[in-house]
Amino acid sequence: LTVLPHTLDDLQVLVVDDETDAREFVTAVLESHGIRVTAVATAAAALEAMEQFHPDVLVSDIRMPHEDGYSLISKVRALEAKKGWHIPAAALTAYLEEDRSKALAAGFESHLHKLAQPTELIEMVTRLAGRASTSTSAIRSTG
Repeated sequence: LTVLPHTLDDLQVLVVDDETDAREFVTAVLESHGIRVTAVATAAAALEAMEQFHPDVLVSDIRMPHEDGYSLISKVRALEAKKGWHIPAAALTAYLEEDRSKALAAGFESHLHKLAQPTELIEMVTRLAGRASTSTSAIRSTG
């Protein structure tokens, strides 16, 4: 069986957001493009999930109770050093300008507003996964 170069079916994304609606929306958008999603509500659950599998991309909310996205990315980067991995990570937030530079400085490679268009989310995830050339064809094929 040959995997087409533009397929996103083998991509695994870990989504972290304490807001159920936001988590379900991001999951639905990604899954509609064939991406496999593990969605959790807390930073602790995300770290636990990463003990079980190595996601291709991490998409995390910034402002969460108990432990925020900044704390999570710090722990993810420490875990990477221990495991010899690198997980490209994107921050999702409702406060775009305020959080953008802080998110990038904290270790996220990308930043997206929670109200961004679904196509922007797909483009960001495929770019972070190293599949930027597939992003356009995947989006165009869905119209």
